[in-house]
Amino acid sequence: MYPHTGRGRRTPARGRQPVERREEESIDVNIYVGNLSYKARDEDLRAAFEPFGQVSSARVISDKETGRSRGFGFVEMPNDEEARKAIEAVNNKDIAGRAVRVNEARPREDRPPR
Repeated sequence: MYPHTGRGRRTPARGRQPVERREEESIDVNIYVGNLSYKARDEDLRAAFEPFGQVSSARVISDKETGRSRGFGFVEMPNDEEARKAIEAVNNKDIAGRAVRVNEARPREDRPPR
């Protein structure tokens, strides 16, 4: 944490301020669900994942102009273990009439402005 000065007191290293420690914040596991039927709704995603644990959010991504589903969505689950079990269980299962592909979502990459 701090280097010892040898005089019985501790001081921060040069140029560094003491860091306040906060309780670790809970980060939801973001799950990608691909090959969704165009008929699938947010409720269908939530219903498929809730048997495995708490679902923070479930969203089917839709086209901005047409409002039609883009064929994929995301589910967020707060518990890492439950999320992993859900990924294994729901992968290749039918949601709204189509076998879906499920895996942990990759972080979104920065894209240049259009």
